[in-house]
Amino acid sequence: MVSRRDFIKQSGAVVLATATVGSVLPALAQGSDTISFGIALRRIDTLSPQSTSLNGSTNRVVFQIFDTLVKSVDGDAAVTPDQIQPSLAESWETSEDARTWTFKLRQGVQFHKNYGEMTADDVVFTFSRHLDPELVTVDKSSYENIESVTATDPHTVVFQLKQPDPFFTGSTLTVLYSAIISQKAFEEKGETGFDFDPIGTGPFQFDAVDEQGTTLIPFPEYFDGAPAAATLRIIYIADTTARTLAFVSGEVDMIEGVRAPGWSDGISQRAPATVYDRTTPGSLNTLHFNLNRAPLDDLRIRQAIRYAIDNAAVAGAFGTSATPMVGFLPMQFVGSVTKDELPEELRYDYNSDKARELLAEAGHPDGVTISCYTSQREDYSSIMLMIQEQLRTVGIVLDMKIVEHATYGADNREDKNTLALSSASYGPVPTLPFSRQLRSTSEVKSDGSGGQNISHYGVAIPGIDDLLDAIEGEADFVKRIAMVKDMEKKVLTDLPVLGIITLSQIVARNPGVDLGFELKSGPSYWSLSKARRV
Repeated sequence: MVSRRDFIKQSGAVVLATATVGSVLPALAQGSDTISFGIALRRIDTLSPQSTSLNGSTNRVVFQIFDTLVKSVDGDAAVTPDQIQPSLAESWETSEDARTWTFKLRQGVQFHKNYGEMTADDVVFTFSRHLDPELVTVDKSSYENIESVTATDPHTVVFQLKQPDPFFTGSTLTVLYSAIISQKAFEEKGETGFDFDPIGTGPFQFDAVDEQGTTLIPFPEYFDGAPAAATLRIIYIADTTARTLAFVSGEVDMIEGVRAPGWSDGISQRAPATVYDRTTPGSLNTLHFNLNRAPLDDLRIRQAIRYAIDNAAVAGAFGTSATPMVGFLPMQFVGSVTKDELPEELRYDYNSDKARELLAEAGHPDGVTISCYTSQREDYSSIMLMIQEQLRTVGIVLDMKIVEHATYGADNREDKNTLALSSASYGPVPTLPFSRQLRSTSEVKSDGSGGQNISHYGVAIPGIDDLLDAIEGEADFVKRIAMVKDMEKKVLTDLPVLGIITLSQIVARNPGVDLGFELKSGPSYWSLSKARRV
């Protein structure tokens, strides 16, 4: 545990460190044909897209090695079915009820290191592992709607779904965990061997791993053309200050950024040419009320907190990396609501007087104290410290402890928190955040066996399960989106959770490296197959 004062001092040290470095961004020692990327890890525990050891930093590496059946266009997330692009599958069709999906595979696609052509058997093997209840693979809930996967010939795969999904290509098939693996390589190497010698079809193939990092080299037989860079060197630099200094001194081309106020400003003071790659919406930063605990079981207290939080001010502290949220969904997702679509009582424009009135109505005219804790990770702690200060001005005191990030996550899963900030990223499928964080069956459990529903919504008070069930039974995409908007209004009425801000994932990049496309939206990882020195 660290104190509020110590945390602020530590955060300031990162910005101060960048201000003490001289002129920056020279050519790198690795040579002109190597692109280096500093990521926030001490080591990599897996390079398999199915491993539960994956994390945001590892995903950036694994994404270069593997391909999915379909994809979004480079640099921009697909939010409707018509925006999905071919990848390992060159075409597809769906039944009228959106339950049967047939994919024609691209012929001649090769796996790395002479493991042969990718066929329908590899696709079936990949998804069968996710569907096998005896096997531990990442994010199994994403595959619960798949009833079966079959190969009708070497280049045709049929997915049969339990319920309609008009956006199956986007909700399930574009995510990294659905990347196609080589059945031959996996069975030959075993799960542990595959973790550190992965075989995919992607633009880069695994070459070596050591204590300092991982080296990827181009795959010359890549179906979409060999990568522009000769080598991609991933360097492990877990410490925020060390990673920042490695970039501004020119030791690496790119680094995972720090999502804290002032970080990019500190770099730009010494390296004004720095390019910042940001994807929107990034993470959804939402504040969850534990509805089983007083005083948050009182709707008036939850409304008072909503009126007392100026999330536009919170977003402003992060500059162009953040956007204030209106509902539970980010504005980039279809189905999200704007203030113009809402009645006045659900807009919750910042109003400190209204917050005080609601506190008094709830029997707390002199204010109220709420005990909670948050993570010391920069994005969590900086957001919560701002919220703490805003609530203090209306008489709501957060008795807040700042704890190590892993401890924070474990304690939340065991239902130990009262007011919890969540930071989660999702593909642009509007039902996903609701089903993961607000469905009653996702309720957290004291033994840690539950899901991500920290608020106990749908259990402590009636929730959105019926609406979710109706949406998941609807085959028409347009009708689904209208129903999602109704669900947004239901959540704004009950307030089990508050949308605070979306916060972009950020990478600082040397202007001497060109990505090859404009980065707009999408997950926290993107392809480096077109990246080159300029």
